[in-house]
Amino acid sequence: MRLENKVALISGGARGMGAVEAKMFAAEGAKVVIGDMLGDEGRQVEAEINESGGECVFVQLDVTDENAWQDAVATTVARFGKLDILINNAGIARINSVEDTTSEEWDLVMDINAKGVFLGTKAAIPEIRKAGGGSIVNISSIAGLTGGRTSSYAASKGAVRLLTKSTAIQYAADGIRCNSVHPGVIETPMTTPIMLNTPEGRELNASRHPLGRFGQPEDIAYGVLFLASDESSFMTGSELVIDGGLTAQ
Repeated sequence: MRLENKVALISGGARGMGAVEAKMFAAEGAKVVIGDMLGDEGRQVEAEINESGGECVFVQLDVTDENAWQDAVATTVARFGKLDILINNAGIARINSVEDTTSEEWDLVMDINAKGVFLGTKAAIPEIRKAGGGSIVNISSIAGLTGGRTSSYAASKGAVRLLTKSTAIQYAADGIRCNSVHPGVIETPMTTPIMLNTPEGRELNASRHPLGRFGQPEDIAYGVLFLASDESSFMTGSELVIDGGLTAQ
């Protein structure tokens, strides 16, 4: 098993990519803690993993709350004895021009997408260090690589990209690796209402990708699994782009 004897904390693990990552990690031998604001969905994922023979705990987690992060890490260590892997997956999307973005929207998106990653990373590092090192994987976006129609979202994901590189440099000596993942358009509860909610929208977004389709959560989860595992032991500060060729054009 690729994550045998590993302990992982996944934010935004109640649905979408985070839920698929949690199930995949558990199937590969990891003990998993999922943190999310969505209690019913989170407990359902927890139950599904445990009923299938894995080990999973759900915790209520507001990623913008530093104390909540500290509690989530403490719960992880109390239950499973250590923390090896952090997946900063939680996020929200807003697609507005600079002029149409309110200061309230800007603050909300930056708080969840950028500050949330910072707080999670800060809370997890001491325990990952105690475990002898490990892996932090931050979910950014292709919007963090190129400009486009988004403003607050692109800025937040660009911040994640560079925080990843700074974390990688600062903590390499501790055996802590940090990499970012940059998905293209993925069919999740976050993106579907914005981009894939009509036949025309689905056709348009599929055609944007040279591979002729938009992605599924599993497409991203396999990449996250690789970065979380020891298979990527010589990767840190890197960007893993999983976008069906969209940014290669």
